[in-house]
Amino acid sequence: MRAAARRRWLNVHLWLGLVAGLLFALLGLTGSVLVFYPELDGLLNPAIRVARPATPPSPDAVLARLRELHPERTGPWRIELPLGPQRPLMVRYYNPPETAGRGFAPLMLTLDPSTLEETSRRFWGDYAVTWLYDLHYTLLLGQAGKDVVGYGGLVLLASLLSGVVLWWPSRARLAAALKPQLRPGVVRCTYDLHVLSGVYGGIVLAVLAFTGSMLGLPELARGGVEAFSPLTPFYRAPAGLVEEGAPILSLDAAVSIARREFPQGELRWVETPGAAGRPISVRFHTPGEPGRRFPRAQVWIDPSSGAVLQVREPRAGSAGDGFMAWMHPCTTVRPSAWPAACWPASQACCRPCCW
Repeated sequence: MRAAARRRWLNVHLWLGLVAGLLFALLGLTGSVLVFYPELDGLLNPAIRVARPATPPSPDAVLARLRELHPERTGPWRIELPLGPQRPLMVRYYNPPETAGRGFAPLMLTLDPSTLEETSRRFWGDYAVTWLYDLHYTLLLGQAGKDVVGYGGLVLLASLLSGVVLWWPSRARLAAALKPQLRPGVVRCTYDLHVLSGVYGGIVLAVLAFTGSMLGLPELARGGVEAFSPLTPFYRAPAGLVEEGAPILSLDAAVSIARREFPQGELRWVETPGAAGRPISVRFHTPGEPGRRFPRAQVWIDPSSGAVLQVREPRAGSAGDGFMAWMHPCTTVRPSAWPAACWPASQACCRPCCW
């Protein structure tokens, strides 16, 4: 590489690192911790641990218990079945009045799957792991912070590219350049560590930066993907499907109806209709899906008639749909306003279904 061109690339690499290095370090540290957030939450809050393995209760039993514990909350609940025999049952209530005006801050509950005892009652952002999640995802700055994180991932990609350009050896020196050897001296040793970590970890870092940017900038990501492959439009579930005083389909019956669409699926979520009479949403994890906790196989059911309103079959989508599914099981478009657009959360929002 000519000296002038190398100086330009060196300046690009240097200033990208100086300007965004602290952000990269913060995102790397918080992201690494969040990989283990269920275990961390259990360590910090021993009360939510399940002492005895238990078979998950029926959705109707869970809903009856929720109505007993919180009769004043007539909106929709999301019931998430345990991931294992010693994991708690997790429930959330969207848009509680206690956190009105805070954006995304649902009521988060855990129940013992054996006794249905409420073992925790917390609001999103008020306890350690959700605060850490907001720090990682939005820098605690809302949508502006989320944009910074998204574009920061693109800056990291540029930094990686400039580092590769600076490092790239001639064919004769390639073997020597790839040799994991640290030279004596603090400066040389630090330089070698920097170069070798970038060379050997470059692919992993690039994947993390790319996927992080897509999650932080979902509208931009969808637009880019749709330029190559069509994406299935989101199903906008209607409200007001149940007339006042009319009977509502039980959750267990809704699950039975939905299971006809995915007979081999593992039941993961049930979203209740609430007083507004929204569709009952049932999610299953089916073989081959990338995320067990956040599966995409979903059925919407009319809570009055029991009719199937919509089915999302993960394997029936386009190549773009499959690509987005592997980026994250719920990479979607953020709403313009939480209360109006955030139902069902798994369709209209990005962050609500990612925890």
